[in-house]
Amino acid sequence: MLDVTKSPRRAAVIGSGFGGLSLAIRLQAAGIATTIFEQRDKPGGRAYVYEDNGFTFDGGPTVITDPSCLEDVYEAAGRRLSDYVDLISVSPFYRLLWSDGRQFDYVNEQTALDAQIAAFNPADVEGYRRFFAYSKAVFEEGYLKLGAVPFLNFSDMMKAGPQLAKLQAWRSVYSMVSSFIKDEHLREAFSFHSLLVGGNPFSTSSIYALIHALERKWGVFFPRGGTGALVRGMVKLFTDLGGTIHLSAKVDEIVVEGDRATGVRVGGEMRPFDLVASNADVVHTYAHLMRNCARGKAEGAKLARKRHSMSLFVIYFGANRTWDHLQHHTVLFGPRYRGLVDEIFKGPRLPDDFSLYLHAPTVTDKSLAPEGSTAFYVLSPVPHLGKAEIDWEVEGPKYRDRILGHLEQRLLPGLKESLVTTRILTPFGFRDELSAHLGSAFSVEPILTQSAWFRPHNRDDKIANLYFAGAGTHPGAGVPGVVGSAKATAGLILEDLGIAARSPA
Repeated sequence: MLDVTKSPRRAAVIGSGFGGLSLAIRLQAAGIATTIFEQRDKPGGRAYVYEDNGFTFDGGPTVITDPSCLEDVYEAAGRRLSDYVDLISVSPFYRLLWSDGRQFDYVNEQTALDAQIAAFNPADVEGYRRFFAYSKAVFEEGYLKLGAVPFLNFSDMMKAGPQLAKLQAWRSVYSMVSSFIKDEHLREAFSFHSLLVGGNPFSTSSIYALIHALERKWGVFFPRGGTGALVRGMVKLFTDLGGTIHLSAKVDEIVVEGDRATGVRVGGEMRPFDLVASNADVVHTYAHLMRNCARGKAEGAKLARKRHSMSLFVIYFGANRTWDHLQHHTVLFGPRYRGLVDEIFKGPRLPDDFSLYLHAPTVTDKSLAPEGSTAFYVLSPVPHLGKAEIDWEVEGPKYRDRILGHLEQRLLPGLKESLVTTRILTPFGFRDELSAHLGSAFSVEPILTQSAWFRPHNRDDKIANLYFAGAGTHPGAGVPGVVGSAKATAGLILEDLGIAARSPA
């Protein structure tokens, strides 16, 4: 617990990703003078924005699935999300394409879903409905009830245990989907979602099947102006409330004295704060930022030994033409599923084949590219740096050309001759630009034994005024996950300070 006798009211938040911004807004709205330190020249963390030749590229998250969690952040400050950001509904959620030519448009309309499922396997229509019912049950337990609740004690896990056991949380997402659905294409269609939060469908807890119900409940959205517009809206809200954000301000150390964090060192200067919250990678926070204290060394070494999510290879590219058949989100499955996923998570080399997620935001918002042009990003899940020794300086350009060639052959005829700009982000970039341990794109892998109480806690167990938000802590990765982590962490801080959360105006 914090020492409230001194009425601490100054907070440092390290990192301006969605978790850090959400936490900072909640703290500032509650009357805590909050300062964000961001090491890059723009806010957003993984949601960084690149601009090239008139194209705007969102660096990271592109799928907004629970607008209510974002609305809740604004409401905590007495504001409305709609006054800052315009969210546009996207349909279909995704177009799924297989190498054998099969296609599935994942929409939020039951009759249309039933018809498409029946075209693959009529018996799976009823199986899907039972899977959807299961997904809604785990959504209720795992997201609505527990998503923003910090698991600080093992007793918290024990309380949730019976219901998790009833929902067979020990089974994998793929195993659970397969118990309802028999067609292999459909099994892939309804199990790939765990990859969106860094989870292996064949080992991630079936609780993560809740993502399907979450998408069906609220839909899939895209912010007008790109995900960067959502970041800008949150920064504006934070500064409207009186918060301070420093860009190009890399925190070199969290200063710890005894069992308390006393501030942060930035540019050689010690900046005192009453509490510190890190939205940075959890291993980086302990192993590097807290390298000068025993707690940091011990916990950093412990977390480094955990299983970490895969990395990503991302290409941001712009073309001076359009394609009429494009959808906003497309998933292109490769010829293998289980075998490919196994190699992505275990290595020891870069697989010869790939599955891809293609984002074409100009299908929804043409302002993100010059007139008559298309902005894209495509990502391929790849092993993190601890699983495959790949020199991405050498292999990156080769892999880029392979992927662009595949897209041209399979989906985007004439792509290469229409390219205007390309940029790549490799596991080296995740490691060096985002300080991600092993270049992991989603931090600690979301297996059952690394979830809830088993995941790094929202408040450090030894240093009472050190907190965490983001993908590495409970509940995990993804925009709803990191925003939920910020809500859990803010609740802890306000409770520790004896402050009641602000009522919406």
